[in-house]
Amino acid sequence: MSFDLKEFASGCMVGNPEEFVKRCETLRLFLEETNKHVNLTRITEKEEFELKHVADSLLIIRFFPEIATGRFHVADLGCGAGFPSLILALAFPELQICAIDSTLKKLRFVESAAQMLGLSNLRTVHGRIEELNRQQEFRNHFDFVVARAVAESPKLAKAASAFPRKGGGRFVFYKTPGQAAEELPVLKERWHMTPEVELPGCGARVMVFSEKY
Repeated sequence: MSFDLKEFASGCMVGNPEEFVKRCETLRLFLEETNKHVNLTRITEKEEFELKHVADSLLIIRFFPEIATGRFHVADLGCGAGFPSLILALAFPELQICAIDSTLKKLRFVESAAQMLGLSNLRTVHGRIEELNRQQEFRNHFDFVVARAVAESPKLAKAASAFPRKGGGRFVFYKTPGQAAEELPVLKERWHMTPEVELPGCGARVMVFSEKY
């Protein structure tokens, strides 16, 4: 299996693909080293990391290209080890990323990685989504509320119901086609699924998304 991350990043409107790939490798090495002491992810091998963490995180741009060129506020629900939040912040400096998780050890890694990479456009927030949803700071604040490999879309949308900005905010969740097919009937009419995109060695990916609030 051969995968060209530089070419893929260019197709996702990353401004300087060559520099982006170099910085992704710096992130991978940092993740690999940290993972020896703190269990963050099983994916640290170079090509698998580039496909399953970096390319998969960038897929949102294929369906919402405005993210690559706008000054949007993005919430990453259950950010884990920082995917997609670290990748989106690294690829698109104009974005303002809020990486949220209830697991402190993962947030500490994301914060350390952001500092190492000089990502001033990413901040971390420790807490449960349901509790943050009741706080004024997060109410109607985000243009995009994203989540990758966290929970079912209906549960996430309910837990973060106040997050999207009125007049334009929306939810966008990373899914497999099978997951999307199960979840869409449970969601309201204003939810949709993107066409499928194949990632080499990873299978098909889709996004489940709401219409603008």
